Formats: sequence, structure tokens, C-alpha cells
Amino acid sequence: MLQGHQTWVFKNKPVLQSSAAIGGPFEAQGALAEDFDLLHEDIWLGQDSFEKAEKRLMEEACETAIHKGGLKKEDIQFYLSGDLMNQIISSSFTARTLGVPFLGLFGACSSAMEGLALAALLVDSGFAQNALAAASSHNAAAEKQFRYPTEYGAQKPPTAQWTVTGAGAGLVTKEGNGPKITSATIGKVIDMGLSDPFNMGAAMAPAAVDTLQNHLKDLNIDATYYDLIATGDLGRVGHQIAGDLLADHGFNIPSKILTDCGLLIYKDDQPVIAGGSGCGCSATVTYGHFMNRMRRGELKRILVVATGALLSPMSYQQKESIPCVAHAVSIEM
Repeated sequence: MLQGHQTWVFKNKPVLQSSAAIGGPFEAQGALAEDFDLLHEDIWLGQDSFEKAEKRLMEEACETAIHKGGLKKEDIQFYLSGDLMNQIISSSFTARTLGVPFLGLFGACSSAMEGLALAALLVDSGFAQNALAAASSHNAAAEKQFRYPTEYGAQKPPTAQWTVTGAGAGLVTKEGNGPKITSATIGKVIDMGLSDPFNMGAAMAPAAVDTLQNHLKDLNIDATYYDLIATGDLGRVGHQIAGDLLADHGFNIPSKILTDCGLLIYKDDQPVIAGGSGCGCSATVTYGHFMNRMRRGELKRILVVATGALLSPMSYQQKESIPCVAHAVSIEM
């Protein structure tokens, strides 16, 4: 049911039955390497293009999540997925492989939680028994599309972030063993007039803050209700801005609760500049690291606020600013 202005509360509490995280070679060197189901040594994944490599990441994440959930592809009623490629080709071509009814999404890097929220809504309402949500990104493919090809060797400013090469998938079921999806807050598009594609953290931070504030207000809860609140991929710059904005608005969230997936996934000595980003960032951290911690009993209640910058190469070339959105999903044991 709808509670407040923009939050869904799931009465039947769909189960996150299983999840999977697949990563590339840079992620294998990162801080969360042990939380991936599979890590590749080759950024090409044996394919002849980066885009095909990303599709393979997505296929592996979906297939692994289904297998871990004890189901077959034929048991999945709906597959919901998004990515950063033009016309979300990683998602749609994976849907071709799976042969499952497909709902393609584009929320940029917020797509992971957008998909999970909608999958939970389908299962909670009885319109599906089993739904699969996924998201992916590939560093070299994203660089080629949104900025400069990696081979060009362009220098990046300190505010830039490193796109995660990875894919994450979560299997949402009506019944089963696992964390419950209890609510989701659908974000509004927030545009503060920023236009620098090398400063995504600053552009997305206000959207993350808006969604988080409205989630707490709609449910009439304090931030300390959660053991952990993770934004999607604000990185160092955006995380600092989000913390300052929350404090200015009277939300003083302890640093031990508020974190960011883009700060967690890599080690401090990796050259990721301001941190991780991409659809695969919050997807792999949530479906890998956070789910493992929940199943070990280290976390009981988490809120993941995935953020997305809704720009395109064309909008940038037309001197448009960067509209952003954030979607939040609460998961509880």
C-alpha cells in the first residue's frame, strides 16, 4: 500500500530468496572481492567487444541468482533490469538469453533499486510468484559512451569516479528463506543545475537526500531504525555533500550508519579517484556484500538508496544540466 507521498509498504513482505554478484579484474582487487560469486581476470570476458562483455556479466548474475534460489528460468515470471548502454542493450539481450517476460528499466545507476522495488511490488500484489531484478555496468563500455574511450588516455579531475565492471541480480519470491523486502520509496527527479559529467557525486547527492528524507517522513521513523543506510554511488564528493545536506535539514545520521557503495567496493590504494559508480556498483555491493552480512546476522535492517544521473551524450552536447533520481528499498531479516 502507499504510505505518505511516495513510499510503498509491502504488506506480504516478499522474500529476497537469493542474489548474485559478478565482477571484473579491478573488482577482484577491491575491498569486497570475497563477496562476489564470480570474478573475471579479463575485462573482455572472452568477448570481442566491451558491450558483449557486459551482457555476459548480466547473464551470469541472473543465471547464478536463479540457480542459488533453487529455481529454473521457466519458474521466473518477470525479469526487470537496467544498465547504462544505449537502449539498455545489456538488459534486453540478456532477456533474449533468458527467454523470460521482460520489463526494461532506465534509471541510470538507480536502476538496481528501481528494479528491486518493482519486483517486490509485483510479488507483493500477487501479480508474480517469482521475479528477477538485475543491473550491470562495464567500465570501458561506459567510458566509451559517456566520456572518452579509455585508450584516449584523457586525464580526469579529482571529482571523477570509476565505473564498476560488474552485475548484480536478486531473486524475489512470495515465500522462502531470506531477508524480506519491507518498503520502497520512489524518488523524484532533482536537478540543481550541475552539468559536469565528471562530478556525478555532487549532481546526485541532493536526489539521494530528498528520497531518504521522504522515506523517513513517510514511514515516521528515525534513521537509527536501520543498522545501515547506503547510498548508491555518490563517492567521496557526493557522500560528503549528502551528509552536510542531511545535517542542514535536521537529519544528523551517525557515520556508522550512513555509508556509500562507491566508497565500500574498492580499496583506498586503488586509483578510483572519488570512488566507484555505475549500475553495477550498488547492484554488486547490495546483492553480494550486504546480503552476505545479513545472512551472517551482522545486519538486521538496511536501506539502500541507489542514485542515478539521467544524462546522455546527446543531452550533454546540447548543454543540458544533469537531472538525477534516487530510489530507496528497505530490506530486513
